[in-house]
Parts: sequence; C-alpha cells; structure tokens
Amino acid sequence: MKKIFLVVAVFFLGLTVKGQEGSFSAGANLGLPIGDASNVYSFVLGAEINYLFEISDGFKVGPSVSFINFFSKSVEGIEIPNANFLPIAAAGRFSISEEFTLGADLGYGIGLNTGNNGGFYYRPLIGYNIAEKMMLQASYSGFSANGGSISNIGLGVMFAL
Repeated sequence: MKKIFLVVAVFFLGLTVKGQEGSFSAGANLGLPIGDASNVYSFVLGAEINYLFEISDGFKVGPSVSFINFFSKSVEGIEIPNANFLPIAAAGRFSISEEFTLGADLGYGIGLNTGNNGGFYYRPLIGYNIAEKMMLQASYSGFSANGGSISNIGLGVMFAL
C-alpha cells in the first residue's frame, strides 16, 4: 500500500510542478532484454505517455506513464509467462542542443502479471530530434526489487502531441 501511495504522490507532484501549461508526448519502444533477463525473455515492447512542463530554457519535468511487456521464451520446454509492468515515474529532459536531449525517468513499476511484485523503475535515455515533433530515443530501462533486476536496452520514437 505504501508503494501505491508513493506512486500516486510522484504522479500528482509532477502535475503540480509550476502552474504553467505543459506538453504531451507519446511513443513506442522496442528493446532487447540484457543480463539474466535475456535467458528468459526474447524481446520487449513498450508504450509511454509524458506530460512535461518547461522549468527553464531547455529543461522539462513531469509525470510519465508507460506499459512495458517482456515477451518470454520457452526455457528447457517450460513456458514462462510474459512480464508486464506499468511504470509510473517522474520524467526529466534536458536539451543539450537543438538536436540532442538527455533524460531520465525514475519511479515505480507496478507488476501486472501473477507473481510480479514490480519494483523501482529507472530509465536513462538520449534522444535525437528527426523532425519538429518527432524524436528517436535510445534508452536503458530496468526494474529492481528484492536484490534482483530485469532490464533492457531499447530504441523508440516519441511524438509531440
């Protein structure tokens, strides 16, 4: 219950940052599991929505909500279920030039499938603007809980709405 309260608090804190208008963006990611996760999962698909407020020139923060699915593979004839997460995070983006952006998402990934308790969510990224309202992103994302972690590297595209 404390974890859910923390997630909701981070989300609403992001909404109340500065009383100004923000901007929506949405996108999709395709990734490859790394580390021990690559033994159990074959690939990762994700979708995200952000609402970012400009705090200063080139720096934005706000809430981010995603859905991430780790697709399983059969291990020695045993079918392992997919791992589904709903990360709710605080997102930060800093434009280092007109083309490049550095960013990070930090929050909690709620585990959606049976036996998945979720965990701390982190995602550093770099983005490259390929059009006025479209950005390519390369990222590393992971979930940590109970001394273990599941992570992936990915490529995605974000669209300003």
